[in-house]
Amino acid sequence: MDFVDLLTLDRIALDERVSSKKRLLERLAQLLTEDGSPERERAIFDSLCARERLGSTALGHGVAIPHGRSAAVSTAVGAFIRLAQPIDFQAPDQKPVDLVFGLIAPEHFTDQHLMLLSQLAEMLSEPGFCDRLRRAPDRSAAMALMVERPAPPRKAVAAG
Repeated sequence: MDFVDLLTLDRIALDERVSSKKRLLERLAQLLTEDGSPERERAIFDSLCARERLGSTALGHGVAIPHGRSAAVSTAVGAFIRLAQPIDFQAPDQKPVDLVFGLIAPEHFTDQHLMLLSQLAEMLSEPGFCDRLRRAPDRSAAMALMVERPAPPRKAVAAG
C-alpha cells in the first residue's frame, strides 16, 4: 500500500485559506472523513490534535504530515492540502507550512501506519517534488504528480 492509494481527488484541496493550525486540522479532518459523519470527523480531529500535542508533525521546508490512528475508521485514508498562505506549524526550521499531507489509520494499523509515513517522507524528499506540487494548476495535476513520480534511484552495486 502506498500513500497515493489512499487519496482521491475529493481529498485534495488546493489554495485553501485557513487562519491557524487548529483550523487546518479541522479542514483536514473534514477531508479525511469519508462518510461525512460529524461524530467520525470529530474523532479524526481529536486524533490529529492528540498527535500534535506530542510534537509538531511539520518536517520543515514548508511541509507537514499531521497523522493519527483512530477506532473511528476501518481503513487508512489520506488527504492533501496546499495552502494559499503558509501558516505557523512549529516546524523545526521555523518556516511556515503550505503543503499538508494528512493520514488517519485504524487503531490496529501500527506497522502499516509507520510504513505509510515512511513512504510519504521518501516521496517528499525527492528533489523538486514539493516545488512541482506548489505549482500544480489543479487537483488532477497534483494527483498526477504524486501517482507518476519517478521511482527513487537505486544504488549501484560495485562489481566484485
